[in-house]
Amino acid sequence: MTARASFIHDLESKATCGQITGGIDMVSAYAGARCFLVARYDHYSDRNHDFIVTSNWPFDLVRSLGVELVDAQARTAEIVRCQQAFEPTFLDIDADIDLPQDLSRRVCMIPYNVGNARMLLALLFDEGAFLSHDRLRDAALAAAYHTSHFNDVTLSSDALSDLTVREVECLSWIGEGKTSDEIALIIGISRNTVNNYITSIMNKTGAKTRSEAVAFAVRQRLI
Repeated sequence: MTARASFIHDLESKATCGQITGGIDMVSAYAGARCFLVARYDHYSDRNHDFIVTSNWPFDLVRSLGVELVDAQARTAEIVRCQQAFEPTFLDIDADIDLPQDLSRRVCMIPYNVGNARMLLALLFDEGAFLSHDRLRDAALAAAYHTSHFNDVTLSSDALSDLTVREVECLSWIGEGKTSDEIALIIGISRNTVNNYITSIMNKTGAKTRSEAVAFAVRQRLI
């Protein structure tokens, strides 16, 4: 197995090559995996966004398993996402999903953060491969380091960050625990208008609840 110091040195050189795939391939090999997939799951609710960043999984496997994994991660509560960051978890792959020969039917998922971006590293291993928890955590940290060099991957899209002044104002009052009726009274607009603002906020941020929308605004330092 590749020595840690040598791996870090080689990975640093990959960051200057302009392509994310080479570095993630190196991260995957360091963890002892045969196949890798990296996705940005905080963009998953925006189906116009290409949330699969890079992968060497077969296309059919990305479509069947990769999308399922990203969907499950995107539905995880924000507090749970923070607790699970950089910690590997394992999921057994359904028997009806075809895998390349000799691959284990357990997928390793490691969520990691790069600034405001929420990323997922999903690894597939050969059957019987030895897995080291420390190596898997190191791999996630290395993936975060490498990903951070690619602004096109980690920056918020215009749709996610383009909140209006009124929408930010509504979010700030939601963060204070105010209801739609209370917000309407405070800022002098109708309750329906407040709810329209909130609907727009949900669409732009991909949040499923008001709490998630507030958490997004806090991460973006909007409130």
